[in-house]
Amino acid sequence: MTDTTPARRAAPLTSFADEARIALVNLAERATGIASPTVRLGVTGLSRAGKTVFITALVHNLVHGGRLPLFRAYASGRVTGATLEPQPDDAVPRFDYEKHVADMVEKRIWPDSTYRISELRLTIAYESATFFGRRLGRGKLNVDIVDYPGEWLLDLPLLGKGFAEWSAETTARAAETSRHGTGDAWLARLRAIDPDAPADETLARELAALFTAYLKACRDDRRSLSTLPPGRFLMPGDLEGSPALTFSPLVRTGSLAPPRGSLAAMMARRYEAYKSVVVKPFFREHFTRLDRQIVLVDALQALNAGPAALLDLETALGEILACFRPGRGNFLSRLVSRRIDRILLAATKADHLHHRDHDRLEAILERLLARVIERAKISGVGLEAIALASVRATREGTVVSGGERLPSIIGTPMKGEVLNGETFNGRNEVALFPGDLPDDPDEPFREADDEPPPVRFIRFRPPPLEKTAEGVTLSLPHIRLDRALDYLIGDRLA
Repeated sequence: MTDTTPARRAAPLTSFADEARIALVNLAERATGIASPTVRLGVTGLSRAGKTVFITALVHNLVHGGRLPLFRAYASGRVTGATLEPQPDDAVPRFDYEKHVADMVEKRIWPDSTYRISELRLTIAYESATFFGRRLGRGKLNVDIVDYPGEWLLDLPLLGKGFAEWSAETTARAAETSRHGTGDAWLARLRAIDPDAPADETLARELAALFTAYLKACRDDRRSLSTLPPGRFLMPGDLEGSPALTFSPLVRTGSLAPPRGSLAAMMARRYEAYKSVVVKPFFREHFTRLDRQIVLVDALQALNAGPAALLDLETALGEILACFRPGRGNFLSRLVSRRIDRILLAATKADHLHHRDHDRLEAILERLLARVIERAKISGVGLEAIALASVRATREGTVVSGGERLPSIIGTPMKGEVLNGETFNGRNEVALFPGDLPDDPDEPFREADDEPPPVRFIRFRPPPLEKTAEGVTLSLPHIRLDRALDYLIGDRLA
């Protein structure tokens, strides 16, 4: 697997000019935030980890008075209200909260995945926990929630790599056992061409298409691999078809620079354009302005796919966390430089397991991040790992199998989901025993011939919302969303 030790991340991601620009932006934001304190919360994760669901559930529970006993400021009654306000960044799309709520509550479908950056401002009114704070009146905290795809973070290490280094790493990774067969057509085409031949736009588009097909194949449910930069190849948006997204790694021998006007020279130029047009603006204008960060991890899907997917997820998360700018700093340094001082790592979809397996899921997540967590502790940043379900789609029960009573989960599988040869229709509830996670968190990482994973997971529909005796519809149910809120912003409501 790719090395993720600190030495691999030595290359700087910014220039002196970049840092100067970042400092000016942060200084201006700190000045405007004196009267109205703001915390910028980054929400990210790899595809299907549940970023959109997390943000929607967070806002819905705070605005509509959800059940949040582990969010101490809220449970004690000090949070007196929460409202949505216009976001400060006019050039960033607004997170479409209202549509996502309607999808989950009225249609009982999951919202579309994150494919671009978006933002939402939630303003929380609260009473201070201290006597002197209460004497000053009620406080307000703006929480600017920044939603962005985790795949974009995997692009940040590209800023420290040239085209030749990236090409060598990417083609070597494509040949790994865990990816065998996914990139055969692309690699065969690379071996059949001369990278020093004259540039050819038709060939460049063909190679880019084959490379993109390889990335998509790595992501499907059978493999669920994670280390797939460049991230925009899988979510191109308005850059689709542009030269900045029409390139591919090449197999080229020798260390001399490619000839002027060659295919290799064109590909290298477009790779650098990708970094300039896509990666640097995201890093400079959004990523460096974050105060707190939650990284959502779909560990269950990787468990379904087997040890190779788990090891690949370990590599991807190591690369993601190595890109953060952690640290606390002092008062003066915080005026010009934002540092992420708390990171929460959350294994999502805990509702797909019985509660007795939640601790084991957290242990597997900590195993995934063992080296990174240790490095984060040394740097002084706060870091925790939890298992949660932003929206709880199941409830717990018991099934009897062979005279044995087994703890089960009960919910409505999504239409088309298949388990043990049965295809579900999306209407009927089922009770099933998902299996047990092992007590040893290292066990799922070990290769075993023809041995099925310890648990099998299917996707469930969002639940129908409960109502009180008075007919009031309750907020979206969850598992440990309140604990996540307490860790991420609880100290800012003191």
